[in-house]
Amino acid sequence: MVGIDYSLAIGLSVAALFAGFIDAVVGGGGLIQIPALFNALPGELPATIFGTNKFSSVFGTSSAAWRYARRVEMPWRTTLPAALAAFACSYLGALAVAWLPPAVLRPLILLLLIGAAAYTFVRRDFGGLHRPQHKGRREFVYALILGGVIGFYDGFFGPGTGSFLIFLFIRFFGFDFLHASAAAKVVNVATNLAALGFFIPHGHFLPLLAVLMAGCNVFGSFLGTHLALRHGSAFVRRVFLCVVSLFIVKFAYDTFF
Repeated sequence: MVGIDYSLAIGLSVAALFAGFIDAVVGGGGLIQIPALFNALPGELPATIFGTNKFSSVFGTSSAAWRYARRVEMPWRTTLPAALAAFACSYLGALAVAWLPPAVLRPLILLLLIGAAAYTFVRRDFGGLHRPQHKGRREFVYALILGGVIGFYDGFFGPGTGSFLIFLFIRFFGFDFLHASAAAKVVNVATNLAALGFFIPHGHFLPLLAVLMAGCNVFGSFLGTHLALRHGSAFVRRVFLCVVSLFIVKFAYDTFF
């Protein structure tokens, strides 16, 4: 592979596989893939790192969304408006980075993650049953708001987007963990495509490495969706709590140390 050490390529491929697995179940693959890219390629621009990550992730997330759609009754009336709003607002979030440094948000995101983990842990029935709560215009409006807020966050900052989506789909729409994870993948595809609409035309990605990592991400996604579909919402809930706990540790470290 021209310009890239083979040992680094292998290491990043393994990271992409694990990222695809985690992302397919509860989101949060960026927790693995982005630090791996920064460590392996310290001389690259951050935009190139993020572009390579998004290129790899969008294939794994799309694969997961397709597999969920084949096996789970997708809540399209909620998911599609949320995805459209997320696509539009993700670009606005990227523009906002110029006005407000993302690091300013770290303490707030840390508090939100702790709140989501505590709420999920205390309410053991949370996300256990699929009982959609809204219909008609209210469902459409709430979906636009949820998609817009999360899309803006993903464009502006990003880490934990999939996990936040799952929590919000359960909390505000009454989904179980499995349906929430499936819906989150569709919205995540939209936000990733919006970001790539900027990164690719400006050359902010490493094509050969991105394609290699995309293949590994898809394979990891296949494994993750297989386990999620086989073991259901209880399995997704356990992985969700584990991943969010790791996010809390990482955000606390980045914020205070």
